Amino acid sequence: MNAYEALKAGLSVLVWGAVVLPAQAQGLDSAAVPPAPFIVGAYAQGSIIMAHTYAIRHLVDSHPTGFEINLQRQTTGAAPWHGWYKFPKIGVALTYYDFHNPILGYAFAASPYLSKTFSRGPKHDFSFRLGAGLAYLTNPYNQETNHKNTIASSALNATLQFRFEYDYALTPHLGLLVGAGLNHFSNGATTKPNFGVNLPSVVLGLNYHEQRPAPQFNAHAPAPADVGHCFVNLSTSLGFKQRTEGDHNKYLVNSVTAAVGRRMNRKSNLLLGAEGFYDRSLKAQLEDTTRAGLKQPDVKKVGVFLGHELLFGRLAFDSHLGFYVYAPYKSSTPYYERLGLKYHFTDLLFGAIDLKIHRGAADVIEFKIGAKL
Repeated sequence: MNAYEALKAGLSVLVWGAVVLPAQAQGLDSAAVPPAPFIVGAYAQGSIIMAHTYAIRHLVDSHPTGFEINLQRQTTGAAPWHGWYKFPKIGVALTYYDFHNPILGYAFAASPYLSKTFSRGPKHDFSFRLGAGLAYLTNPYNQETNHKNTIASSALNATLQFRFEYDYALTPHLGLLVGAGLNHFSNGATTKPNFGVNLPSVVLGLNYHEQRPAPQFNAHAPAPADVGHCFVNLSTSLGFKQRTEGDHNKYLVNSVTAAVGRRMNRKSNLLLGAEGFYDRSLKAQLEDTTRAGLKQPDVKKVGVFLGHELLFGRLAFDSHLGFYVYAPYKSSTPYYERLGLKYHFTDLLFGAIDLKIHRGAADVIEFKIGAKL
């Protein structure tokens, strides 16, 4: 399991908020911009299983194959950030995978995504696609019946997908797509064992374009009024984690965060803050390992962090690097990372889903709610 598990279970809810966000919420008259044209795609995928840890080497001898259908819209300028990011595509993909291994079975996934174009012309489009969503794996780990599946211990998993794609126009409406990327499935250590699976993949398929090239408006939208302004974020979160394979309890993890931020430009916020953590699985761990009668150290922790937010209208991708300044129980590295997505429901209220990481290994998925003041 590694830091690519950044975007975890439930991130699809926040990504989909960006897909359906009305143009009016961005302060632009939607009547001035024509509807975003649709693109419908169908692709075949061929993959290998990456042996990223010794614990899954007995599962890497098969070559999974998959099939994907997706629906995307080419942004045209209904929101100012469309032009700032050179008119990306926003879509959702439905993917089926056959692992060709009875231990692993099959996977079904739904992944909202954003596709950023590097080069676009009348007959070609070279882009990078990033998506996160939910997946259902048919043969999860079971101690009695499927103990060899160390990849996934639960049927419901998160999926992360990134891919480079090249679309070449065969006709005005039909495009040939070739691509290469990575598909990842994991439950983020919510249930163990969970080493996750990484599938480097090649893709070949066809796209139907409703309109090509699509119109573009508002390419040079002015910077928002809050550039250079400071703000305060207050939030709280909760998550659940399993301590070991033998302990099937799900332990509650809480945190509270206070941060000061500044809007640096059209695309970025910088933050500086402090937060406290209470992980009840550490208390259970101490009770198992501490001699009777000895005083147990406090499992609560306090950290300070520096953060960045990459902004897409009301949606933001968060990345934080923090250091513990109070941690009597040394259960992890002295530093941590948080990666995730945040969505502003209003100018005041936001929600987020974060993955907390220690040295590349997932610690807990956190569901957060907060206010921007």
